[in-house]
Amino acid sequence: MASMDDDWKTVILKQLKRRNVREVDGYQNLINFYNKLYDSSLLLRAQNAQLESQIIRGNAGGDLMLSEKISTLEQRVLMQQEELTELHRRRGENAQKIIDLSTTLQQAEQSINEKNVSLAENTKVIVSLRAEIALYQKNNSELKQLNQVLKDEHQALQLAFTKLEEKLRKSQDEGRELVDRLMTYKSKDAEKLNEENDHLVRKRNAKMQQELKEAAKDMRGVSAECLSTVVSNSVGPIVASPSAIPRKATIRFDAHDGVVSAVKWSPVDRMIATGGEDRKVKLWDVSKGVAECKGMLIGSNAGVMSVDFDSTGGQIVAASNDLASRVWTVSDQRLRHTLTGHCAKVMAAKFMGEPNKVVTGSHDRTLKIYDLRIRACVETKFAGSSCNDLVTSETIGTTIISGHFDKRIRFWDTRTETPHTEIEVQGRVTSLDLSRDCNYLLSCVRDDTLRLIDLRTNKIINTFDADGFKVGCDWTRAVFNLEYDHVAVGSSDGSVFIWDISKPAKPLVVLRAEHSSPVTAVSWHQFTNNVASVDRSRRAVVWADV
Repeated sequence: MASMDDDWKTVILKQLKRRNVREVDGYQNLINFYNKLYDSSLLLRAQNAQLESQIIRGNAGGDLMLSEKISTLEQRVLMQQEELTELHRRRGENAQKIIDLSTTLQQAEQSINEKNVSLAENTKVIVSLRAEIALYQKNNSELKQLNQVLKDEHQALQLAFTKLEEKLRKSQDEGRELVDRLMTYKSKDAEKLNEENDHLVRKRNAKMQQELKEAAKDMRGVSAECLSTVVSNSVGPIVASPSAIPRKATIRFDAHDGVVSAVKWSPVDRMIATGGEDRKVKLWDVSKGVAECKGMLIGSNAGVMSVDFDSTGGQIVAASNDLASRVWTVSDQRLRHTLTGHCAKVMAAKFMGEPNKVVTGSHDRTLKIYDLRIRACVETKFAGSSCNDLVTSETIGTTIISGHFDKRIRFWDTRTETPHTEIEVQGRVTSLDLSRDCNYLLSCVRDDTLRLIDLRTNKIINTFDADGFKVGCDWTRAVFNLEYDHVAVGSSDGSVFIWDISKPAKPLVVLRAEHSSPVTAVSWHQFTNNVASVDRSRRAVVWADV
């Protein structure tokens, strides 16, 4: 620090010396000459005074000579005065220059002082910055060491992850193999059970036929018509005639204050549950030939997208656009559970066989399984695409089937995180329905078709379409009847189409003139031929075969 101060002081001193040599030494001779001339002028003045006194005292004879001398001296005095005037002028100029140079020097000194202050401040800043640089260099060194340690740990973890991933892949492969083997064994058991049942039925029918023949010999008073009726009822189930298909609207009513998104028959009585955009679930008793509202289930904060009863008919679950699903008890119509966790609207909610488990599908591309006993989500499955509908059944065990926006149907095992099977259709899946024997799956697709899938082979075996049939929205629901030999679905023109499964080329019945807007959902009663349908203009209709 001391050496730096000496350096700039030496530089300034040298600059001042050079300035003095340039601006002072050049005028030194002039100043000396001026001083000598001024002394000579004083001497001449004294001599002039002496001469004047001599002139006064001298005689008249010496007046001429004295006059000449006086004239000469006056000329000399005049010249000296002119030189003195010139020297005064030069002196004034030099004094002005000196004043200007003094002002410049003061400004330079002030600037030097300011620069000294700035230099001192900058020196302090430099010292502080050097300390910070040293600290940052130390921190950088420590971070490099820590980074190296983290790299080593990451490499070790990556190796461990690779091993675990390989182990997981092997476990998943083994799981798939076990599931396939299990499905194979179940298929074999089902086939064997079907064969045994067929054998027993044939044996029972043969025995029954024999008994009826023997009884007919003894029944002389029984008419042939009654006998044929007994035989037909004894041999097996009656096959529904075409007249048993719903063809006429028997009940019409306004279900909600807007769009009706969902409808479902109760599994134990003639009661319909509907859900709409007015955020309500309503229960309707239609056993008396008119729709009588038996209850209104409230609690949803947005439109209801689906409704479902449990197997006993004692509970009902509804999926809502407010990111949650809710469970009510039917007997007292009280809200029992609110199932949250999704981050987008919930499109479907179904009971998983037992009344204590619910599975939901959402637009947030996940499926969630809830245990109502602990009131919590116990499992989340990441589907990778928005779920529009799902089905499950206790006969399937741990399998969930979901339909998605990406035109895929995914089959999930609750014991694994990823779907074990996928089936691709030609459009967005809007609904799924499962036959009671779990052998067939009905899918409604946005390409204006229904697809029938054989779950034993995971292949599409039938496609249902027709002129005038258009799928109206992303949650249009299609369903089987009880014997899963017919399917029903609503169209965007307000019609309800019904196909015979064995004749997919042409609809068996088209129910018209009751809905004035697109039909969003239909539901087929489990034990009768009644079909309930709802539309986007709050209308609900019950169709019957009479």
